[in-house]
Parts: sequence; C-alpha cells; structure tokens
Amino acid sequence: MNFKSLFHFISYLQYPLMLIALYFAFSPYLSGIDNLKENPNLFFLQLNNCLIFMGLGVSFSSLQDTTKTQNKISKDVWENPKKGKIAIVMMSLFIFSILTLGLIGYLNTVDGVLKDLSIGLIVLGLGMFGFLKAAIELFENHRKDKNPG
Repeated sequence: MNFKSLFHFISYLQYPLMLIALYFAFSPYLSGIDNLKENPNLFFLQLNNCLIFMGLGVSFSSLQDTTKTQNKISKDVWENPKKGKIAIVMMSLFIFSILTLGLIGYLNTVDGVLKDLSIGLIVLGLGMFGFLKAAIELFENHRKDKNPG
C-alpha cells in the first residue's frame, strides 16, 4: 500500500466525524425542551461541538483521491471550466465569510458561548481550506478544456 492509498483510506474517517457532528447538532432537541429551558447555553455549546467535528470531518475529506470524482454531479461540475471556477469562487467566499465571522467573534467577545462558537467557526473554516485545495486539484485533474478525453 502506497502513501496515496493510505491517505485515501484515512479520508473515510470523515464519515464517522460527520455522524458525530450530526449527533451534536440534534442532541439539544433530543434532550428535551425542559433541558434547554434549564440550560439555554446548551444549544450553543452543542452547536460549537458540531462545528468542530464538521471542521475535522471536512479536513479528513480533503485527503481523498482527487484523480477520481465521487458522483455524476461532481463530475459535471469539475469537468466544466465555467462551473468549476464558479464552485471554487463560491467555496472561497464561504470560507472567507466563516473565518471572518469566527475571528470577529473570537476577538470581540469576552469568555462565553459566543467565544466558544467562534472557535467552532474557525475550526470549520480551517477545515474548509483543505477541502478548497482538494477542490482545486479536482478541477485541475478533470476539466475538459485542459484534459480532453
């Protein structure tokens, strides 16, 4: 097994990490409304945990093999030069927005749930940077105008 295959295999850890994020996203609702009334910060604390695990999951997804597309929609986007550029620009704007919100929140709030939530946003934004790099590699590997055939 070579390093490329090993990292591709490790990229499958994204799925359990996303399931953990999903658990944290729904856990405030599953614990009941009374529990949320007793501890209103619980929602934000669980949301922060959700963002952190989403960021980790997205980071692991960037280890996938960029010479292969995952599905028909992905193939359609990355083979088309116009759609690929639009996707990369949109991802870049999304990452910039998340990081900006996270940094503003982190630097402008004192200790509390908003500061914690800002850390979750920063982790998600940093995880998305790796995903953006993988998207750029997918675009370079699959675009029809540069790689015909």
